[in-house]
Amino acid sequence: MAIVERRFASLYSVLYAVFVLFGTSMTVIGATLPRILAEFRWNYGGVGLVMASGSVAYFLSAYLAGRLVRPLGPKASIAFGVVLITAGLAFFASTPSLLLNALLYAAIGIGQGFIEINVNYAIVKIDEDGRALNLMHAAFSIGAVAGPFVIGFLMGAGLSWTLVYRGMAAIFCLILAAVLALPFGRLPTPAAAEASGGARSRGSAYALGFVALFLYVGVELGVSNWIAELFVRTFGSSEQLGSFMVSLYWLGLLAGRLGIPLLFPKARPDRILLVLAVGLSASTGLVAACAFAGPAALPLAAVATALAGLSCSAIYPVVVTLVGRAYPDAQGEAIGFAGTGGGIGAFLFVFLMSRIAKAAGLEAGFAFYALVAVLNAGACLALSSAVRARAARLAPAGGPGAGQGASA
Repeated sequence: MAIVERRFASLYSVLYAVFVLFGTSMTVIGATLPRILAEFRWNYGGVGLVMASGSVAYFLSAYLAGRLVRPLGPKASIAFGVVLITAGLAFFASTPSLLLNALLYAAIGIGQGFIEINVNYAIVKIDEDGRALNLMHAAFSIGAVAGPFVIGFLMGAGLSWTLVYRGMAAIFCLILAAVLALPFGRLPTPAAAEASGGARSRGSAYALGFVALFLYVGVELGVSNWIAELFVRTFGSSEQLGSFMVSLYWLGLLAGRLGIPLLFPKARPDRILLVLAVGLSASTGLVAACAFAGPAALPLAAVATALAGLSCSAIYPVVVTLVGRAYPDAQGEAIGFAGTGGGIGAFLFVFLMSRIAKAAGLEAGFAFYALVAVLNAGACLALSSAVRARAARLAPAGGPGAGQGASA
C-alpha cells in the first residue's frame, strides 16, 4: 500500500524537502556556535538570550498558526513561514548586535512554528494510517542530523561561517517557489464546523494532546542536550564518545521514524504510541540507573541511549495524528494547540534540568527525565482512551468526522 495517493505525491515530496530544511534550521546555530562565541565575543548568557527568543517565538506562533490555517490556507501559511525563515537567515549574524540577532532569530522561530503546524495539518488531511506523518517527521531528523555534518565540512573547507546562513537563505528561497506551485487545492476540504469557526466542544483529547507533547518534547530534547555531558562527566568517557552518543540517539530516532511506517504498516497508531511511550520510560530510567551505577555501566548506558532515541521516534507524529483525527472539524486549531505544548516543553525543561543538575548532579537530572517520561506515558494512555471515546461518540452521526475519529 502506497504511503500517500499518487495525486498527492508531488505535494508530499516538496513538503518532505521543506521539513529537511526545517530540521537543519533548528540546528544551524549550534553548529556555528563556536565561531559565534569567538568572533562576536558573546557570553553564554547572550547566546541563551538569542536561543530563547527563537524558542519563545516558536511556541507562541504554533497556536496562532493553527488558528490561521483556516482563513489563510496551508499554502499561504507555509509560504509565510518560509519567507520569515529566509529573511531571518539572510541577515542573522550580519552584526554582533545581540538585540538585532535575537529579533532575527525570533523571526526564524515564528517561521518554524508556521511550517511545522501547517505541514502537519496538510499531511493529516491525506494520511490514512499515520505512516505518511511518521515518515514526514523522519525528514526533520535527517535535516537535524545531516545539517551539522554538512555545515562542519563546509567550514572546514574554508567557507565563512556567516555564509552558511546566507546559503541556507538562498535554498529556502528556492523551496518557496516550489511551495507556491504545489497543488494544495487537491487537499480534502475542511469539515463544515472547521470552515465556520472550529469546534466549540473540545473535550479532554484537546488538552491531553498539549500535555503529551509538552512532556514528550521536554524528554526528547533534554536527553539530546545533556547525554554527551552525562557520558563525559559521569561515565568518564572522551568528548568524542560523548558527541557520538548524541548522534547515536538521533540515529535511533531516525531509524524508528523510517522503519516503523515501513515495517508495521497495519499497526494502529494508538498502540504504536503506547509501546513507544513505555519504551521511552524504560530506556530513560535505565540511563538514569546507569548514571548512578557509575563508569562500569557505560556500555549498558550506550544501549539505553540508542533505545531512548528509537522510543522517541514516532511519539510526536502519532500524537498529532490522533489529535487531528479526533477533531476533524477543527484540525488546525487542535494540532496547533498540541504543538504549542511541545514548544513550551522545549523551552521550560532546559531551565528545570539546569537547576536540578546544578543542585543535585546529572544523575538526579536524568532521574527527573525518567519521571517525566513516565508521566508522558500516562498522558499518552489517557489521550488514546479519550480519542477512542470521542470516536465512539462521533460514530453514530455517520459523517466524515466519525469515520476519521474511529480510524484513530
